[in-house]
Amino acid sequence: MNPSLAAMHAADWLHLLGYFLSVSLLTVGGAIATSPDMYRVLVGQQAWLTPAQFNNSVAIAQAAPGPNVLFIALLGLQIGINASAGQPAWVVWAHCTLAVACTMLGVLLPSSLLMLGTARWIFKRRDHRALRAFKQGLAPIVIGMMLATALVLASNHGSPTQAPGLWLLSVATMLLVWRTRWHLLWWLGIGAVLGALGWV
Repeated sequence: MNPSLAAMHAADWLHLLGYFLSVSLLTVGGAIATSPDMYRVLVGQQAWLTPAQFNNSVAIAQAAPGPNVLFIALLGLQIGINASAGQPAWVVWAHCTLAVACTMLGVLLPSSLLMLGTARWIFKRRDHRALRAFKQGLAPIVIGMMLATALVLASNHGSPTQAPGLWLLSVATMLLVWRTRWHLLWWLGIGAVLGALGWV
């Protein structure tokens, strides 16, 4: 727990909401693609979360069925728990509810409204040459953001010289997913078995 969060004020909650309102507009490759910046702000700048809490929130949400945006709700939940350290249960519930509302409403509202308006506009002009070029140009941006996410998560477990097995496994997995036609559920199952055996 971060004891400094026990005294979060209205400005802190507004900052949390404002940050997620702004990051919502960058979720081009999904919310997970913005996790490096979330890590920078929530862990590095504000110290609202520890690196382990951030990584655990991402890992739990990615392992659970459903949309990958769930990790943002877990980040909010953990911020709420940290913000109410040592407080009565009703304060913990209030902080957790407020934090999840700030994070989820913040990340969903702007992008949803923008997407609704954009989808209507694009549908009317779907055959336009500039729109097709724009869609093709987004692919490298999304790939770069996903690579940055992988680097942030892996670097918390050590550098390539400190944890060569982890980095080698990450590169091998990326190449296998890219070069084979296997469904991702097969790779998740293999990873689960290897993890259960203690090999990774």
